[in-house]
Amino acid sequence: MDMRKLVGRNFARLRREKDLTQEQIEERSGLSQQYLSGLERGNRNPTVITLYELAQALGVSHVELVKPESTDQ
Repeated sequence: MDMRKLVGRNFARLRREKDLTQEQIEERSGLSQQYLSGLERGNRNPTVITLYELAQALGVSHVELVKPESTDQ
């Protein structure tokens, strides 16, 4: 899977699991809601710094954003 799509899917999943809106992540991270929307769709190529900022805003390890999806579910 394309890394952008993987990060986007993981970000969207984690955000929903934490019951957070894109607007709340925008407030916590300083990244625009437009950027976050594009990220979730796999249209953005986040930097390492951005991954760290997103992880901080979500309250998770940055590793969670790049972790491959489990196939044993």
